[in-house]
Amino acid sequence: MSKVKYYYDPDTLSYRKIEPKKSRKYRNIFLFIVGSAIFGTLGHILLLNTNILNTPRELSLQREVKNFDLQFELLNKKLEQMEYVLANIEDRDNNIYRLYFEANPIPEEQRRAGFGGVNRYRSLEGFNNSEMIIATSKRLDIIQKELVIQSRSLDEIAKMAEEKEKLLQAIPAIQPINNEELTRMASGFGWRSDPFTKARKMHWGMDFTAPRGTPIYAA
Repeated sequence: MSKVKYYYDPDTLSYRKIEPKKSRKYRNIFLFIVGSAIFGTLGHILLLNTNILNTPRELSLQREVKNFDLQFELLNKKLEQMEYVLANIEDRDNNIYRLYFEANPIPEEQRRAGFGGVNRYRSLEGFNNSEMIIATSKRLDIIQKELVIQSRSLDEIAKMAEEKEKLLQAIPAIQPINNEELTRMASGFGWRSDPFTKARKMHWGMDFTAPRGTPIYAA
């Protein structure tokens, strides 16, 4: 509250009250209103950024949200590790296993193909963290699809390995007759004229000539 001021009037020989000017009065009122508004705004911001007005349930929910954020961060790190390991297996599959068994490599666009059609993630929209949840779900779906493709590829490789093993078991490891009994090698591996049709054909073995009754060895 402002102090009341007086001045001495020599004409009336008395003290008179000094009345403040209206402009100064209005200015003081304006400054008071502006100051109150600034103070109120700062106080409101301060309260919103502290836990003073939060209820125990709100504090619990805040802790749960932070925990979910941490779990998502850990999950994404694990996904990165899975993607790295899977990429290494895919590289070995195309450049080692399939190359050894003379099989065509799986095209990159087939391994990385996305999902067409309807929106698979519509149910995850509309939440505070929808963008993060949808992105993580997409990564999981892509990894799952790549694992299915790689699993089928390894099954195919395993089947080719079995067939290769049977073929190797059928190929002679030693010469079928003793050199002492060998008369001559009648025909070698490669293209030749068929002895019956005279047509040029691929000969997939070697023919040995020996006297009748010569022992035959197989291994």
